Amino acid sequence: MSTLTPSQNLVGDLALRHLDAAYNLGRWLLGNDADASDAVHDAFLRATRAADTYAGGNARAWWLAIVRNCCLARLAIRRRERGDVAIDQVESAKGRDAVDALLAGGDTEDAESALETAQRRALFARHVAELPVEFREVLLLREIEEFSYREIADLLQMPIGTVMSRLSRARALLQAALGTAAREEVKHGL
Repeated sequence: MSTLTPSQNLVGDLALRHLDAAYNLGRWLLGNDADASDAVHDAFLRATRAADTYAGGNARAWWLAIVRNCCLARLAIRRRERGDVAIDQVESAKGRDAVDALLAGGDTEDAESALETAQRRALFARHVAELPVEFREVLLLREIEEFSYREIADLLQMPIGTVMSRLSRARALLQAALGTAAREEVKHGL
């Protein structure tokens, strides 16, 4: 029976508390559930091994920085093995639930509304997934995980001005992509 150090127990508690955030970050950076799960697992192992080196500060940012580094390592391996491949379309869990509800039957108006909602979520998720990693990760950390600019700067080890600039650029790129999609929808009478 192995004995965990107090630092390793702290890592386990930290990882468990922020497991959803770690998984979401992995899923958005890597584009699929399986790779995200593997990256979070790798991050947990790395964090456990490095537990005694943690110097204090924002533990959540420390944990998510390890998750991010594992994801970026996986992306680098993916690029080396397959060339520079676009990230798979990511369908949100809520989008899948809406589609499942449609397939189960129900009121036609509710079904149409659910389908429209699922399509909009899938479109949004696709455009977020198509953002370059450096913009996507800042957008995710700010808008989904609700990190402050300072926390993001610390996690990504960059100046706060760079965080603000990337966030602004990510929002602009996303807005432009969604605007183009809306114009195409109108053009084709959808």
